[in-house]
Amino acid sequence: MTPTLVASAVLRDATEPPEARGLKRDHVRLLVSHLDGRIEHRRFDELPQVLRSGDLLVVNASGTLKASLDGERSFGDHVELHLSTALPGGLWSVEVRQADPGGSKPLRVAMAGEVIELAAGGRASLLAPYPFSGDLFIGSRLWTAALDLPAPLTEYLEAYGAPIRYGYVARPWPSEYYQTIFASEPGSAEMPSAGRPFSHDVVDALRSSGVKITPIVLHTGVSSLEAHEPPFEERFVVARATADLVNETHAAGGRVIAVGTTVVRALESVTDDNGITHPGRGWTDLVITPSRGVRAVDGLLTGFHEPEASHLSLVRTIPQRAGHRTSIVIDQAYAEAREQGYLAHEFGDSHLVL
Repeated sequence: MTPTLVASAVLRDATEPPEARGLKRDHVRLLVSHLDGRIEHRRFDELPQVLRSGDLLVVNASGTLKASLDGERSFGDHVELHLSTALPGGLWSVEVRQADPGGSKPLRVAMAGEVIELAAGGRASLLAPYPFSGDLFIGSRLWTAALDLPAPLTEYLEAYGAPIRYGYVARPWPSEYYQTIFASEPGSAEMPSAGRPFSHDVVDALRSSGVKITPIVLHTGVSSLEAHEPPFEERFVVARATADLVNETHAAGGRVIAVGTTVVRALESVTDDNGITHPGRGWTDLVITPSRGVRAVDGLLTGFHEPEASHLSLVRTIPQRAGHRTSIVIDQAYAEAREQGYLAHEFGDSHLVL
């Protein structure tokens, strides 16, 4: 099969949380792609039956911020301000969006020096396009901004913010729908959604079957980039305990399975050419493609992505670790998912590549 098949295999969007469709969060569908070409159709709470004792799941413990704020430009236009990533010096990368029949779209005509007025006297001053290329006056999706808020950031967002929502989700949902059960450190602009279907019952069953679970933290920025830009730099932490578990799992012949592309990005950023994973923290600008390959990860649990997205390029990299042709394994999976009516995006179904 050719990449054209993937492009034709666009899935329907999940327009609301599974709970609104009468499902528990762990009752979304799970498509399992085996590297020998087998495909299984399961429910997410059957994950413990698919994995085996000695496997290690690595999850993202970043919590989702209410990162969308209503704002107003100086001449009265209403906009949405999406916080993306906390930068050094108390600055933020932000996205300014304008109303659109499909929900909202980036406002690329914002200007350096412009001030966005926010609720309760808050202000966001746009300083320069992000990342800065030396030209203050080019159109940009993201901006470096200074925030002037009447309360600490987390308190202010709790009072006046909302989860970031794109046009395929027709109505707002409470913030608890945008949190995973692993969230322990707030910081993500958008939910690390691969972990959303996990419930405490599924976690208990996994541990009872001998599957270990360990966290990293990677604070996601506005990763749903409509023009399918590669992800920008993001902050991450891989603790020593997690690095040790990854290395011990490989040494014992187990599989390391990343829950989400964010986990792959974090682990691969601290794994050397010999496949040894080290503890580390900082910023990663790593973009993982089939030509780069992976060293730390043997499997990936993720959602379904659009054909042009950098996330899908990363998914296509996973089978290479076992010497398989990604164009066959992943293209078959996406064709099957479309035929069987799987749903995409943060409230959609899950895909396990083993």
